[in-house]
Amino acid sequence: MHICSINMKSIFKLGDKKQFTKVIGLSDLAEFESGSVHKVYGTFALGRDAEWSSRLFVLEMKEDDEEGIGTFLNITHKSPALLGDTVVFEAYISKLEKNSIDCTVTAKVGERIIAECSTGQKIIAKEKLNLLFESLK
Repeated sequence: MHICSINMKSIFKLGDKKQFTKVIGLSDLAEFESGSVHKVYGTFALGRDAEWSSRLFVLEMKEDDEEGIGTFLNITHKSPALLGDTVVFEAYISKLEKNSIDCTVTAKVGERIIAECSTGQKIIAKEKLNLLFESLK
């Protein structure tokens, strides 16, 4: 197969939704090299989980010889989530174009919105990604 070929499955449409539930643990708290900042869900951990919620689409779309790679992540952190809180992420497909998928993501604790996010990913042949990574060494 030519390394630029993308055979990803076209199984989703605009507006399709994936849901991911996360219980906030110690490794999710706002902490840096200098120590603990707050005993709340860190924005960086929230971003990781928002990206995961949209990656759930990619996992079903990609073929075995393909992989997803993040292209952007935007977060508006609106309200804190505490240790032990359950956060529900809902990712909706906002754009599908060729091998790119963009999602809007809402994160809630109960009915309270803690963040609104947007993510982007592309599905690329693993061989092409490996060549790119090797060229950076």
